[in-house]
Amino acid sequence: MGRLFCLFSAAAFGVMAVFGKLAYDAGVSVDALLLVRFGVAGALLLTIALARGALRGLPRRAVLTGIGMGAIGYAAQSALYFSALARIDASLVALILYLYPILVMGSAILLRRETPSRRRVLALATALLGIGLVLSGALGARFDLQGVLLALGAPIVYTAYILVGDSLKLPPLALTALVCTGAFGTYVLLSFVRGGTSFGFAPIGWVWLLGVALISTVAAILLFFAGMARVGPSVTSILSIFEPVVTVVAATVVFGEHLTGPQWLGGALVLSAVLIVSVRTTAATRRRASGGSPTPPRRTPQPAVPSRSGPAGDY
Repeated sequence: MGRLFCLFSAAAFGVMAVFGKLAYDAGVSVDALLLVRFGVAGALLLTIALARGALRGLPRRAVLTGIGMGAIGYAAQSALYFSALARIDASLVALILYLYPILVMGSAILLRRETPSRRRVLALATALLGIGLVLSGALGARFDLQGVLLALGAPIVYTAYILVGDSLKLPPLALTALVCTGAFGTYVLLSFVRGGTSFGFAPIGWVWLLGVALISTVAAILLFFAGMARVGPSVTSILSIFEPVVTVVAATVVFGEHLTGPQWLGGALVLSAVLIVSVRTTAATRRRASGGSPTPPRRTPQPAVPSRSGPAGDY
């Protein structure tokens, strides 16, 4: 059941881009989408965390840091992601976004949290070649430079967010609830500064908003935790690669989006780069579990390929 939970979680995350675009088609603004998403998800996750005692006895500094991560890092990453989604194809956003595991790995090496190796260098080179093909395939009359730059900003900000969250030792459910609450606070403040957020969109827009909040946030996070508890973080990381595949297929079915030949090849290279590193992580974990020789210790424990959920469980 653990692997099934992981696949369901990846699928739930994967359809978020489709829900977002359908919401835009109904007249929902980016601000309204993010306000509703984090308001609903934050309230539900806080309720669940409180009911399970996940927030009990947490240090005040850790709580404030978690809220701050959401208010700054998570809010910024989500704004970049959904703003890019309003300008370019969902499949393209999904493939660009999935650079973040490689960016985390590269950043961890630069910060000396991880040691470089031929496998990791190969993964980095493969990912860079892949994203180059993805972007070159998007060049043409419909190329939106601002949309691409927004999409590229999302994994960069998310990488910083993951590296900060890795040093914060909080239960995942508690951290996720705090982060969503912090992000909600940011969008409430922005709404106030801008004179309010318009909700005058078509009624069907609420269906897609609740899909983003309940399916692609709350359900996806809880399924992720349930799966990881059964199969471990390494297997979960590998199975999370199913997510961009779901996005591409769903965007093709719903919107008629299609990738060019170079984009298909580039996407395959990006996902292969993630597999190159994550398979190594799984093998090392199995050796440790069986009493084999352990891998060299790192100064800060961190999975070589974090899943999309990151330290807080979600995008």
